[in-house]
Amino acid sequence: MGSWMMFDVSTTPPPTSLAEVRERIDAIDSDLVRLLAQRQSLVRAAASFKADDQAVRAPDRVAQVIASVRDRAVSSGLDPAVAEAVWRAMIAAFIEVELAEHKHANPKA
Repeated sequence: MGSWMMFDVSTTPPPTSLAEVRERIDAIDSDLVRLLAQRQSLVRAAASFKADDQAVRAPDRVAQVIASVRDRAVSSGLDPAVAEAVWRAMIAAFIEVELAEHKHANPKA
């Protein structure tokens, strides 16, 4: 077993096959999709509180979120570079959702 494998053996034994690894990843992916749908709902709601596209893009907020995610990644055993890459991609996608929502809610803005 490589040092990269981190399991809390008191609650989750290591997988014993590739099929089990894939099954566990699929279960996590289902949870992630559910959580991302919740996040999307909040992003859409946030659009109504923002005055313009710059407020939607919020570069200072993005920097704050990335710094926080990197810190949480380290304390959780996740490579902070991986966390940052995932969050930057997610944030970029949600900014597009929020910009569209903002434009729809404020056609003259």
